[in-house]
Formats: sequence, structure tokens, C-alpha cells
Amino acid sequence: MLSIIIPAYNEAHTIGETLQNLQTVMENIDIAYEIIVVDDGSEDNTVEILEQYPDITLIQHPDNGGYGRAIKTGMNSAQYDWCCICDADGTYPVTEIPNLLQYVPDFDMVIGERTGKHYWGSFSKRMGRIILSYLVAYVIGRSIPDINSGLRIFRKDIALKHIKRISSGFSFTTTITLAMALDEKFLKYVPIDYYPRTGTPSKVRIRLDSLRMLQILTMAIIFYNPLKLFLPLCFGSVFVGVFGMLVSFITGPSSGWLLFPLSILIAFIIGALGFVTEAIRLQRTLREAQFEEVSNTQPHDISRL
Repeated sequence: MLSIIIPAYNEAHTIGETLQNLQTVMENIDIAYEIIVVDDGSEDNTVEILEQYPDITLIQHPDNGGYGRAIKTGMNSAQYDWCCICDADGTYPVTEIPNLLQYVPDFDMVIGERTGKHYWGSFSKRMGRIILSYLVAYVIGRSIPDINSGLRIFRKDIALKHIKRISSGFSFTTTITLAMALDEKFLKYVPIDYYPRTGTPSKVRIRLDSLRMLQILTMAIIFYNPLKLFLPLCFGSVFVGVFGMLVSFITGPSSGWLLFPLSILIAFIIGALGFVTEAIRLQRTLREAQFEEVSNTQPHDISRL
């Protein structure tokens, strides 16, 4: 029933303990399961440690391809309909997997919502998470407690449907959450503890990954709801023009009067681009729905052959 996928890159210090704890937990659950560890080109002795566990499925990448790419490899090799992902660095409590399984199959994705001081971190990290939560709420239209938690269970078929739009890097968890939420799937958050990382330092680069996050959110808006991006820009352009006109009216004749008609023109162009993009999105959604309908009926409907 459950395929547990663990991406690993230079995790020799923690992968053994993680697997031992995971096997102990799963042995006490009466479900069929498999453990897939994808070594993403580790340069330490991670593989040697993994070879000591014959009950797991070990997949090796010849080079480091990224966190998301490792999970995608595991998904494509998984034999069960539900996938669980968990990090190898000991930050996530694998003992919480049974609690997440309680909400399967009622929800399409069950996510471990991280709590505690180790999750929020320093003041700057806390502020970054708060800002991100507001941005995500704007994109999705509802609050998301923890968009990039690395412990979650989800339907494999839905994830594979969006696999080309899901990041192959550290943003895998963010993009799969956005894809499922914007695709109106049912998400459930279950509070879990979050522990400090042991072994090698974190591979997350705050500044670069923050820029990537903004890029991902922008792309998600354009793909799923482009008017949420274009209409604010349109109204912002009009506001700048009106503000410039008022300043010109108060301070006397100036070139600020020229800003108003220019801003209206820019707003019109932005608005037109927004509606064109929305029309393309609707057309794409219709084609995908038609393709899915044909795919579901084709094996049973001889008239379509």
C-alpha cells in the first residue's frame, strides 16, 4: 500500500539510524510497504551503509541531480499507489507516519506540519517563513501552515500527473503542494515535531532558495490563475498614474501629467496580456480534461478505436 521514498546525499552520519527507526515503526503497522532509498550521487560512504540493509530498494544516481529528482526517481519505481517521503537527516520523526496514515485515503495528501523552535529558527528565518505563508495564501486562496514539509504521504497518480511541473530541486515539496492545492485536491496537515539536523550542514541556501521560491510562486500563478498576477499590476499602474497626476496638480505644471495617460496605456496592455493568458489556461485545462476522459474510456469503448 505504501512506498516510502528517502532521498539521500552524503547522509552517512544519519541514514542508518533513520532506516532502523523506520523499519521498527513499519513492522508494527499491518500494511504492505516498501522502502526505496535513492542515493543522489553521494561522495561519502552512504552507499556502503545502505548495502547493509537488504530489505530496502536502493537506487543510485551517477551524479547529484537534486532532491526533487531523487524523489521523482523513487516515485517512478514505486509499486504502491501511495507514496511517503521522508528526509534521511533525522529532522523528521518517522514515528509520526502511523498518525499520517490515519487520514489515508480520505485526503489526497497528508502533510506533517512542523512545529517547535528548530522549525522557526532565527528571527530572520521566522520572518521569511511568515512572509512566505502570506504569499502562498495569496496564490492558493487559503492558508497553508507548512508548504515545504519533507514528511508527507500522497497519491502517486496525482503527483505523476504534475511531475513535469514539479521542481527537481529543493523546491519539490513546495511545488507539489502548490500543484495539489491549486488542482483542488484535499490536503490534511498533522502537527509533528521537528528536530535539528545532524551530520553534514544543511544544503539549503537561504538567499538563492528564497529567489527560487518567488520564481516558483510567480510561475504557479501564471499556470493556474494568471489574473492574480496581471490584475494587481494593472491596478498598480493606474495608481502610479493617478498619484503622478495629483502631485502635478499640487506642485504646479510638470511632466507628471504625462504619467497618467502612459500609465493607463501600460495598464491596458498588462490587462490584455492577463486575459489572453487566462484564455490560454482555460483552453489548456479543457484539453487536459478531454484527454483524461478519453484515456479513461478508451480501453472500454470500442467505438473510439
